Amino acid sequence: MTVYDLIIIGGGPSGLFCALNAGLKGKKVLLLEKNKSLGKKLLLSGSQQCNITHEGETRDFIRHYGDSEDFIQTCLYNFSNSDLVLFFRNTGLSIIVREDGKMFPESLMASDVLSSLIKSCTDNSVDIHLDEPVLSVNCENNLFIVKTPIKIFKGKTCVIATGGLSYPKTGSTGDGYVFAEQLGHTIITPVPGLTGVVCENYGFADLSGISFKDVQISLYHGGKKQRERDGDLLFAHYGLSGPGILDLSRYIRPGDFLKINFVPIQFRKNFREDISKRIIASGTRLVITVLKEFSIPERFILKICEISEVARDLKCAHMTKVQRNRLITNLTDFPFRILKLRGFNDAMVTHGGVKKSDIEEDSMESKYVPGLYFIGEVIDVDGDSGGYNLQFAFSSAKLAADKIVNKKIHRRNPEAL
Repeated sequence: MTVYDLIIIGGGPSGLFCALNAGLKGKKVLLLEKNKSLGKKLLLSGSQQCNITHEGETRDFIRHYGDSEDFIQTCLYNFSNSDLVLFFRNTGLSIIVREDGKMFPESLMASDVLSSLIKSCTDNSVDIHLDEPVLSVNCENNLFIVKTPIKIFKGKTCVIATGGLSYPKTGSTGDGYVFAEQLGHTIITPVPGLTGVVCENYGFADLSGISFKDVQISLYHGGKKQRERDGDLLFAHYGLSGPGILDLSRYIRPGDFLKINFVPIQFRKNFREDISKRIIASGTRLVITVLKEFSIPERFILKICEISEVARDLKCAHMTKVQRNRLITNLTDFPFRILKLRGFNDAMVTHGGVKKSDIEEDSMESKYVPGLYFIGEVIDVDGDSGGYNLQFAFSSAKLAADKIVNKKIHRRNPEAL
């Protein structure tokens, strides 16, 4: 029986990137993929355009991973966003940067990214088996025994790159969690990440599609403010979405409250005082006309006035102090009670997975099973929207491959903290 230097379970971006980097150094690599094709989830990323990463310095980059900053530092310093861009450019794939900092293949086709990864694997003699799900992983006599319905394989090292639970139709069904637990690791309960929230008594379904830039979003748990951030918000038919909500979703739980300040950031300071003065001084002008001066979408103005019991034909001179205060409060501190997060079918990533403290942060190697590695979404690491999760997939894959081939690793930069 052939003994591989490395067996990789999972043919997504992290599995492919780990395979090609190990193959590049002459390692005999086997990649096992349960689907009939590779990278099914990658092909969906960025609305099929593949937002592979984000621009920015590494010291700033690491702040986009929630409470995982310490864990991912070596990973990202060892292989940064600029390193990733250089890799793809060297394969002939040009990368562009949008105004918002997101980076895409110039063709805006995820299939080109996947093709580049597959070609690099083929060029480096990676043995790829499709439509071959792994049934079990064991370690015996310092070798990994990986069983599929077709054959039993042996490897000196093993990488689990099976992803999480998001988009289960692509094959992300939590297989890696089962293997990890069987090998003695702890799984942090997976929940949907980078997903919208369903709100109780949601009154904005008819405004679905209206978006706001840089609103102020405050998260309350048990009556206490837990977090606050600015971000873009989108009204969906079921509740709230948009990057600001998606990035905060890793912390949101059913029963929490989100309070939203819809006032554009340029008007936010002293807004209560400014709008009160304008209304008082505006006499026969309509209240809704005054509100339009603050660059708030007209359809939202009409809805928030309706909720605040302010008639659309109400003149400023006839507005009571109670109405004015109620309207201002709804504009600056509107509460949404969370019923639930959207499910894994809609979540971009998984929050949860193999416990970080079970893994060596300087190599992605298991602390309990020598030669076993975890990379990508199977780990309890999730980044903000905008290319951060794909970057972690590639960076964690490169770190594991470097350790496996005994390549020098560029460790974290303490001066950048």
